[in-house]
Amino acid sequence: MSQDKKTRILIVDDEKMNLKVLADLLKEEYQPVLAKNGEQALKHAFEGEPDLILLDVIMPGMGGYEVLKHLKQDERTKNIPVIFVTALGSSEEEELGLKLGAVDYITKPFSPPIVKVRVRNHLSFVRQYKLLEQLVNIDGLTEIPNRRRFEEIFRREGSRAARHGSPLSVAMLDIDFFKQYNDHYGHAMGDRTLQAVAGALRDSLKRPADLAARYGGEEFVMVLPETGSEAGLEVADRARTAVADLAIPHEFSKSADHVTISIGVATQPSGSDFRPEALLAQADRNLYRAKEQGRNRVIA
Repeated sequence: MSQDKKTRILIVDDEKMNLKVLADLLKEEYQPVLAKNGEQALKHAFEGEPDLILLDVIMPGMGGYEVLKHLKQDERTKNIPVIFVTALGSSEEEELGLKLGAVDYITKPFSPPIVKVRVRNHLSFVRQYKLLEQLVNIDGLTEIPNRRRFEEIFRREGSRAARHGSPLSVAMLDIDFFKQYNDHYGHAMGDRTLQAVAGALRDSLKRPADLAARYGGEEFVMVLPETGSEAGLEVADRARTAVADLAIPHEFSKSADHVTISIGVATQPSGSDFRPEALLAQADRNLYRAKEQGRNRVIA
């Protein structure tokens, strides 16, 4: 129930009475957000990203079909389920809405029990979808985002940086002499160390938009939006220090008596075109330089 109370349902209707009736019907279990036209609906959807949208079909100006088209064209809202609420009863209208991407129809005048059941059913699907999406995007061992999620965020943030003329930094990280660690301490201890390093990297990031992910094996990666080269270097060195502060013994390392990491940082300057492969390759080259220069360091 506590999860349902946090669930946001955007209700869109140009009739105040319909908004009130639906809001009163759902407010005990969910958090209704109200919009009286298509423009308000899109604003609330893009800014708040509700879990479900109840959308009137016929409204002055921007109607429900047009609102749905805009929602489906945007990455932030394309997967939000939309239920049309309409007085239209023809099968042709229903077919059109379903083809555009609506998940269901509720006809006016609506039955409160039917509205509740359909809302509850679709929110159940939403929860299952989000759980599956989380499992697909999370590394099973370290429980931080995996490479798939990194690539998705990296391309999205890179495109946004190019569009808004802001810098973007990416860091490639490698645990120093991890093969020797596994060989001498065993893979069980190696897994625990990967988990500890992942936690230190995640906790070293201070902004919600920053991302630490497992790239593969003992390699990790960080995406730092709106971060120039100097700031990127500072964040990377904070991550390096956080791992060193774990003080995990590693007597077979040639760089320290504890587990350390090497980091390569690359920055896409403000106003430049986004070339993801080139930016990542530069970070990887800088990581190689860090290893050549003795490891347990950051090169940018």
